[in-house]
Amino acid sequence: MLNKRISKKDVSPNAYTAMMALENYIASAKLNPLYKEMIKIRASQINGCAYCIDMHTKDARNLGESERRIYALSAWRESSLFSEEERALLAATEELTNISINGLSDEAYNNLIKYFDPLAISEIIMINVTINSWNRIAISIHSQYED
Repeated sequence: MLNKRISKKDVSPNAYTAMMALENYIASAKLNPLYKEMIKIRASQINGCAYCIDMHTKDARNLGESERRIYALSAWRESSLFSEEERALLAATEELTNISINGLSDEAYNNLIKYFDPLAISEIIMINVTINSWNRIAISIHSQYED
């Protein structure tokens, strides 16, 4: 059993307000809503954030994403279920989530520019920044997702 910790709103009210501003920005981003959820799920899988995995797989299903593709996200490189555009998105997500390894490589960035315009690339980066921040908060305070 996980120990009860502070709530995310108690971490710091001003910081929570700032995080919600980022969340509102990405909610209004033009990027395909399913792509937003793919980023959030994959980053959360890498970070081991059960709270965010639970939330964003539900959100993806509500947007019409299939169970099969959601299950395959953790092994997308070996799956034929994802387009080349989605592969570029997922590769960038993995590198941005594991930024200390190689940063965002030229290969991953160049694959992004094949499919996305500069605004979409900016949104992809900010969605990654935001979900990785939420993952770190949720994991630190042992957030539990409730229906």
